[in-house]
Amino acid sequence: MSYINRVPVELGKRSYDILVGIGLLQQAGEELLPILRQPRVAIITDDNVAPLYLETLETSLSAAGINHSHTILPHGEQTKDFTCLQRLVEQLLKNKMERGTALIALGGGVIGDITGFAASIVLRGIDFIQVPTTLLSQVDSSVGGKTGINSPHGKNLIGSFYQPRLVLADIGTLDTLPQRELLAGYAETVKYGLINDSDFFAWLEEQGPALCKGDQALRQEVVVRSCRAKAVIVATDEREVGARALLNLGHTFAHALEAETGYGDSLIHGEAVAIGIKLAFDLSSHLKLCPKQECERVAHHFETVGLPTKLREIAGPDWTPQTLVNHMTRDKKVRNEKITFVLTNGIGKAFLTSDVSMDALESTLQDALSQ
Repeated sequence: MSYINRVPVELGKRSYDILVGIGLLQQAGEELLPILRQPRVAIITDDNVAPLYLETLETSLSAAGINHSHTILPHGEQTKDFTCLQRLVEQLLKNKMERGTALIALGGGVIGDITGFAASIVLRGIDFIQVPTTLLSQVDSSVGGKTGINSPHGKNLIGSFYQPRLVLADIGTLDTLPQRELLAGYAETVKYGLINDSDFFAWLEEQGPALCKGDQALRQEVVVRSCRAKAVIVATDEREVGARALLNLGHTFAHALEAETGYGDSLIHGEAVAIGIKLAFDLSSHLKLCPKQECERVAHHFETVGLPTKLREIAGPDWTPQTLVNHMTRDKKVRNEKITFVLTNGIGKAFLTSDVSMDALESTLQDALSQ
């Protein structure tokens, strides 16, 4: 068992800890028992994760005297819809859930999002625990209480802010993660350095390649540092009315790209975020807010570890600037019919603005499409 880091998320009565270490699944029951209202849980996972980690988690729960059942959902972004949510909720009710029963989300961001949303609405709200098994979910989506599902109108438009009781991030689960998925999570890690911590970005430039190739100590450190950064922001702005929106750096573009590609395997979330961050820097440069060399530095780092930065790297859609803008106008962050962007004055200097002309946006997208 490696050293376990404990990162607090300070939210008053809704405060909780993020535990980060190697081998945490084997002692999950021991960690969960003190926070459960009754020794009974329902595990929600998917058909990719279940063969790898469900038995380990269930063995640990049994050893701690915690009764458990499980539901296995299909993997992939398409699972985050009303159909799967209804099936999940009906299965939980069929199993005679009680208000003292907790849900455990064992998997990546999709499982965490749909499980958290189900927990927020079943019996008017029951506890849930995040057990993230991807880098993306460990550094971002499992922390902060954003839950939800997608709509044909856009990503994550239906959901709630609902905090978990505990986040248990076992770094060992990253060893079985496909490299493409690991890199997708890495893009979310880079985001923290680009928002307000240029020293962290410089550290990633130096250590990122080794981290992505498998260095477990570096992976643990990057998860801890990312979670600390997010915990501070969430504690000051739980419901995203101010500073927390900075965490959406690149996401307005990314969600448009995902919608246009149908949330399929041709473009997964972290890849869209990498391209979206590059577009946010390009738009900032177009508006003369950010030096061009900063854009090039960010793009170079993504490319060094193997992440896409160009729209032509995405197979499939025959899009135009207007098709992407149409998706952006449906984004959750639109205010008074104006798109809110996270732009930047340089690495570590992100800010929010709705003062972006359509001409500048479309010109930036046209340039990106031609590269």
